[in-house]
Amino acid sequence: MNEKQRLRKELLAARKAMPPEEKAWRDAAIRRHLLEWLDAHPVKSIGVYWPHAGEPDLTPVYPELVARGVTLALPVVVARDAPLVFYAWRPGEALVKDAHGVMAPVGRDCPVEPALLLLPCVGFNEAGYRLGYGGGYYDRTLAATPGVRAIGISYDAGKQCFNSDEYDITMQLVFTEFDAGLS
Repeated sequence: MNEKQRLRKELLAARKAMPPEEKAWRDAAIRRHLLEWLDAHPVKSIGVYWPHAGEPDLTPVYPELVARGVTLALPVVVARDAPLVFYAWRPGEALVKDAHGVMAPVGRDCPVEPALLLLPCVGFNEAGYRLGYGGGYYDRTLAATPGVRAIGISYDAGKQCFNSDEYDITMQLVFTEFDAGLS
């Protein structure tokens, strides 16, 4: 098991063991940081995610973002070694589990190229590199869309020391429950 695999396993276990009350206040703090940042940096479209495996839950702010006129888009895996494709989605519209167990929009009529991507992180390092689940989907997506702003969403415990690989791409910011971003 390499360094990243070991770290991923430890962080996922810690996330899974988090008591529900603790997760709730941590998620609320992350959502507050995100909304404050978006107040100062409005965007027209955001690639969001549907939380799984204990990821920070941003879904309560999705209706508010739509009310602000933001187009939301959820990622879809179209091929194993391809970037993600984002499809327009609104809260309340149907979702279906994809092959990875991630919720994705049923309706895939309207692909979107989001101006901002919110990336769920298992962990991250001080340089802004993301530790994900190991599939490389977000790295391929960021490589294919160099102008998109990438913001990581993680719990503070996810801030770890690890080396990046040659194909890893940095995020501009990371929001945790205690920090409104690293730059």
